[in-house]
Amino acid sequence: MSRSDPAVDTKAAGATDDVPVPAALPALWRTWRIAARAEPKLLYMSLGLALLMMLPDALLALWLRLMVDAIVGSDVGRRTVIVIAALGLAVSVSATWYLGVLSQRVQRRFRDRIAIVLEAHVAHLQASVPTIEHHERPEYLDRLEMLREQVFTLDHMFLSLFTTLGWMFRLIVTVVLLGSVHPALIVLPLFAVPALATSTWRPTVERRVEESVISNTRLARHLFVLGTSAAAGKEVRVTGTADWLIQQRREAWNGRYTAFAAVKRATALWHAASWSVFSQSSAAHCPACGAFSRPTRSCAWNRRPRRPSA
Repeated sequence: MSRSDPAVDTKAAGATDDVPVPAALPALWRTWRIAARAEPKLLYMSLGLALLMMLPDALLALWLRLMVDAIVGSDVGRRTVIVIAALGLAVSVSATWYLGVLSQRVQRRFRDRIAIVLEAHVAHLQASVPTIEHHERPEYLDRLEMLREQVFTLDHMFLSLFTTLGWMFRLIVTVVLLGSVHPALIVLPLFAVPALATSTWRPTVERRVEESVISNTRLARHLFVLGTSAAAGKEVRVTGTADWLIQQRREAWNGRYTAFAAVKRATALWHAASWSVFSQSSAAHCPACGAFSRPTRSCAWNRRPRRPSA
């Protein structure tokens, strides 16, 4: 059976459909295992520092609350509380800065090393294919183009992962501090669920659109190299196809940019609307909590100013 047989062509055309793109969580777990085998110490050290640096930053609200309560109160030991709160603020600010610098240096070293490992792993996977068919078929070329253009995101993924886990840890500490102020504030993070949902939904939609127009990106890149390289310069000048190359490259780039920009605008509007829900709920919780927590008579702003004696 020859290669031009329709049955063979039909089977080959659906080869990429039989092997779909893996989901986000399995791909994340596979990348995590590769990093754990290559640099286990730097991996867990980066994760620990990313979580630890969020703790003193979240405790700033606690020290500010203690200081304000001591300033407006009339307790006997309020001077001691003010000193403790001031020292806590100083220690928290210093620890946040120091841990932030240390975390950046450790993560930078980890990302530099893991980038080499991941790029070597991707090159090994591509070179281990026994045939060259994946270099000739558009379906595979589209995936290789995305991998070539976004290979740097493999090590950036760990930065995003560490930051997300750190913010989740900080959110837990913040919820505990909010509950100590007033129990009604515990439900405040629930209004951030729409923003969390849209932030998870946006990359999925944008990636799907980018995958659908990646052929335009590949065509625009090929036309740009063809029109600017010295090897094809003589033929372009002799045939007079410079204007045609410019027009075709612009159309290919606009075909990619128009679709991607449209979905970016739509998802940005949805994300902004979800954050507006959280901001309105925050504004609504402040007077509600103020109505339940009435200030005492000893409060500084509840005292009446004394009239000066004659």
